[in-house]
Amino acid sequence: MIMHRSGPTMAWNVFKFCTALRGLGSIMILLVLGVVAVTYYALVLTNYGPALYAGGLDSVTAFAILLIFHCLLVMLLWSYFSVVFTDPGGVPPNWRPVVDEERGDTVPLTGSEYGGTPDPDPSNTRIRYCRKCNHPKPPRCHHCSVCGRCILKMDHHCVWVVNCVGALNYKYFLLFLFYTFLETSLVTLSLLPHFVAFFSDGEIPGTPGTLATTFLAFVLNLAFALSVLGFLIMHMSLVAANTTTIEAYEKKTTPKWRYDLGRRKNFEQVFGTDKRYWFIPAYSDEDLRKMPALQGLEYPSKPDLDGQEF
Repeated sequence: MIMHRSGPTMAWNVFKFCTALRGLGSIMILLVLGVVAVTYYALVLTNYGPALYAGGLDSVTAFAILLIFHCLLVMLLWSYFSVVFTDPGGVPPNWRPVVDEERGDTVPLTGSEYGGTPDPDPSNTRIRYCRKCNHPKPPRCHHCSVCGRCILKMDHHCVWVVNCVGALNYKYFLLFLFYTFLETSLVTLSLLPHFVAFFSDGEIPGTPGTLATTFLAFVLNLAFALSVLGFLIMHMSLVAANTTTIEAYEKKTTPKWRYDLGRRKNFEQVFGTDKRYWFIPAYSDEDLRKMPALQGLEYPSKPDLDGQEF
């Protein structure tokens, strides 16, 4: 009896954990907006907004900082909510490949080995089936336990955006990291003189509330700038190799990666070929028509590695 009860109990605990992550994500959105609000209050309303009326060099400096700050803030929020509201890509209903394109297994696999129904075509011996969804899996597709479905070219599930990061919103996620780093770095440098003033012997203008907000905004933005820089460097290295966080761990012993087409083409696989769209969370219509990789179902690979087993 004990053996029979342990299985359902474990499954229930996992389910509760995934549900908690969904709820945590909603809180994280509020946290992001809260940090933005604190930063805006400290930088714009408390310090550099009033400096616009000071005249002379102080006004010019304040205008330049506020202009750059608002431009970066627009791009940050645009990229952030693009990640939140863009579906990362799911397997279309009744999708079925002719031949599995992900050759990561040395032994041919059948549907029954993955919990699915056997393929009626005996020549199709490499069709992959998800153990949880019981559906065929496109190449570079992985199951997300939090979302409860398979995600195309899944990188990871991010609680900060209450969404998976996959084929259709990975570019937006990278732009979110990029503009977050620029924004937090600008705020950190702009508030640095005010932060240093806390430790000086002179009198600091402002109320205790505004001073505390400035101190908090500086610490938060410095922490975010340092942490986001690490994530940004990691993900740009993944883009350069045309791999994802999951694939980097799964293929870490692979000497050659069949989807590595060179840094230029690897970059275009994520950002598209139209340079006008590289720094905005959107794609040109031409790229969406001509680049199947942006749809998440098909990916070009090296011809000399198409038939190679890894």
